[in-house]
This record gives sequence, C-alpha cells and structure tokens, in this order.
Amino acid sequence: MDSLHGESSALKAHTAPVCSVNFSHDSQFLVTASNDKSIKVWSVHRQRLLFSLFQHTHWVRCAKFSPDGRLIASCSEDKTVKIWDATNKICIDSFTDYEGFANYIDFNPSGTCVVSAGSNHTVKLWDIRMNKLLQHYRVHRGGVNCVSFHPSGNYLITASADGTLKIMDLLEGRLIYTLHGHKGPVLSVAFSKGGEKFASGGADAQVLLWKTNFDTFNYKEVLKQHIRRIHTDDPPHLLDIYPRSPHPHDGQSQSIEIDPSFDVTDTQTLDPPVVDISSSVYFSSPSRTTGSSNGISPFKDDTSNEDLRYRPALFSPASSRRRLEDEVEPAVCTVDKRIGISPALGNALEHIVEQLDVLTLTISILEQRLTLTEDKLKECLENQHKMLLQARQGE
Repeated sequence: MDSLHGESSALKAHTAPVCSVNFSHDSQFLVTASNDKSIKVWSVHRQRLLFSLFQHTHWVRCAKFSPDGRLIASCSEDKTVKIWDATNKICIDSFTDYEGFANYIDFNPSGTCVVSAGSNHTVKLWDIRMNKLLQHYRVHRGGVNCVSFHPSGNYLITASADGTLKIMDLLEGRLIYTLHGHKGPVLSVAFSKGGEKFASGGADAQVLLWKTNFDTFNYKEVLKQHIRRIHTDDPPHLLDIYPRSPHPHDGQSQSIEIDPSFDVTDTQTLDPPVVDISSSVYFSSPSRTTGSSNGISPFKDDTSNEDLRYRPALFSPASSRRRLEDEVEPAVCTVDKRIGISPALGNALEHIVEQLDVLTLTISILEQRLTLTEDKLKECLENQHKMLLQARQGE
C-alpha cells in the first residue's frame, strides 16, 4: 500500500499532548484540550490561535462546542466540569465530582444539558440552565470512555472499559439495554446523523456497526410512541446560566439517582431535599462576571469578522439579572391574585406533586435493580453452562 502525505497545517501552541479536538458546528472554529491544563480556541480560516482558557488545575481530557457555538464544555482530571462563555472568554459555571474525574463530555442536541462520562463508572447529566444534576447512572463495572446522544436527544449510549455498551432512555431516566460484542474495553461510540445506526470501537481492534432498534417495533413506530414528547428546547440564553439565581422560567427540578444502592427518599417529609450542585468559589465575586481576563491568556487583537464574534460583551450579567428579577416578581404576584388559590390548597397540591416525584423516582430505582438482577442471573447461567461443559470434557 502506498503511503500518502496529505496537506496539513500545524497549529502550535500547546506544550503537552493534545487529548481532544472539536469543530464548531459552522466549522469556523476549533477547540482543543491538552495535558498542559489549557483549552485553546483556533480560527480555522486564518489557522491561528484566538485565545486560551486557563482554570483547570490538571490535565484537560475533553472540550466541546455547544450546538450554537456560544458555549464550550470541558472536563479535567481535577474532577471538575466547566462551562465557558466563548464570547466573553470566561468560565461561567463549574460542577465538581468528588468521586472521580470525567473522561468525556458532550452537549445534548438542544444545548441545554451536558453529559459527563466518568472514570468512576458513572454517567451524569447536568442541566446548565438550572445548575442541577438531573440524572446519575451507575450501571457500568468499569470506567466510561465515551458517550453519544441520539439525534432526538431522548436516548444516550455509553461505551465502557467493562466491555459493554449501555443504552439509556433519558425520558424515562433508566437503563433499557446492555449490549455485548467487544472482547475487551469499548473505547468509542457514535450515532449516525439520522440516528438509524451507531458504531462502536474497542481495544479488540474491532469496529462494530449496530442497527438502532431499541424495541421489537419498527424504529419509526418507536418514534411515533414518543412523538408527543420529542421536541427541541430553545438554546439557553446566557442569562439562564449566568450567576446563581433561581431560573425565572422553569420550576424546581429533581435529581434522579440511578443507583442500586440508593436509599429511597422519606415519603413523610413535606420538603424532600434537592441536591444543589453549587459552583466553585470563583463565581461568588462580582468581579468574576464582568468580562475580565481572569484565567485567560491575552492574544493579539484583530478586527476581522470572526474575531468580533468573540469580543467581550458590553453589559454586566449581574445587572441584567437584577433587572429581570425586578420585572418577574410583580408579574408573579399579579398571577397569584388572579387565580385566587388559597395557601392551604396550594400547599396540598405541592405536596401531591412531591409525592408523585418520589413515586416516579422509586419506580425508576426498582426497574434499574430488576435490570441489574437480570444481567447478574444471565451471567450466572452462562458461568454454570461453562462449568458443565468443562465437567463433561473432563469425563
């Protein structure tokens, strides 16, 4: 086979191995992550470095653009997941996982959530508008190396060092299938553009191509069953994910823990606790949200159109948030007066909703435990069959 040397351009700025590269959806920009603890954004057309982001304190494993290109998500061996404003070049959110670091990160198709694949065998789905951990899956026996969203955003597939692929139904918040095929760790996985197929690659040097039939029904029938729930959320506005304030548009979100060892929440408590994934201390100071160059290396200014896209904003997110809260509060009071719901009835309805959430959570946990039990039983039967074969061969 002839060796071909294609045309290439070297983008030199990192000082250590580069672990991740990702194009923006318009292919105008490239984001890279490196063991030099930095994230760098490049202009593809000009083939030059635009800016660098420095706030991770250990190797950066992965960095990805959001679908609209306004945000960047990154994960590092410092056990944090960070969300960056690509326009102002600042870190606007940070989630800490004290159990382990994430190997891989990606946005969902609507850009409202990010998923992290953990070295501690977990998969976590974070809502970047509410700053909440939405779903937590602990279904693998090894580190999770890669994940991929179905184009509908309703399914997630994971690849793990335990040699399996897992498919999660994000609408139901549960594991629906475990796939075996690789003879060793599974290192990568990706859905096709239309979602009809997905491919996986493993340490066994195999690439497996799978058909997306999550049920015995035709794939189109599966989509029809969920058609009422399939929708694309609007991309998050920066005011939605900027500093610590209750989201003005959505209600309180609940965190779903998919964990066989998870204790069921006390149903007698009127106000069940909700875990708030608080941000790092960097964001408690107002000076951090004014578009300053904290944690960012300077670069030569230019007046090209693509660089204007990354100019610092001329408004203060904190002041905009205060104006928004001032406008929302009178409107809420007016609505309450029009409806005329008594406080006692309102409290009773809230209590009913909370109990329904607890019931949904309990059912999800029971389904997950049943799935794990079935997997374990299948493994025991396979081992028993192997032992019988060995005994017969010994005779």
